Amino acid sequence: MESFNQIDLFSTDEVRKTEFDVPGADVILFENFFSIEESNKLYKSLLENTPWQQEQITIHGKLVDYPRLIAWYGDISKDIQYTNTKSKMHLWNDDLLFIKKRIEKEVDIKFTRCLLNYYRDGKDSVDWHQDYDAAQRKNTVIGSVTFGETRPFQLKHVTRKDLKRLDIPLKHGSLLLMQGATQDNWKHKIPKTTKKIRPRINLTFRWVG
Repeated sequence: MESFNQIDLFSTDEVRKTEFDVPGADVILFENFFSIEESNKLYKSLLENTPWQQEQITIHGKLVDYPRLIAWYGDISKDIQYTNTKSKMHLWNDDLLFIKKRIEKEVDIKFTRCLLNYYRDGKDSVDWHQDYDAAQRKNTVIGSVTFGETRPFQLKHVTRKDLKRLDIPLKHGSLLLMQGATQDNWKHKIPKTTKKIRPRINLTFRWVG
């Protein structure tokens, strides 16, 4: 089984919490939110058991593959209008319920959806965007969990050019919480890289108030 142990002389399994001072946003990073053993096991299971799909988008009249694979999970009986996808919705499985319950203890809400993204290598990415429709961005919670390769998560303000871009390395077993009006005021992306890197699985658990 592939292991993603962090190469860090000072690394431990102790959860490290960082609250970012970001205007108009509520962003908190939890490193080691899942232990190395949990993270390695979940990475392998999600990689092998998720029904990954290749979505496409039409650009200049041509169908182009998204640069990553995805899968949607959630409460099937709920309204799914904010998923903005034609992909099949799957019921929660044991791995996702385990992860979901761990996060819900931290934020004290019940997530209704989860988007899984599989970044196969450095060419896979996601460009600048805001999650949810514009009318829904004022009060949202996203719990972003990473298993696998560390990738930089970049944030930039939608209108204020005086604010510097924020780069947050999302490591194996980390949790990034984005709450409140974060999606309304800030865009985010996972950039491409020419470096030879290993795969990454990202799970974004979603809730709209």
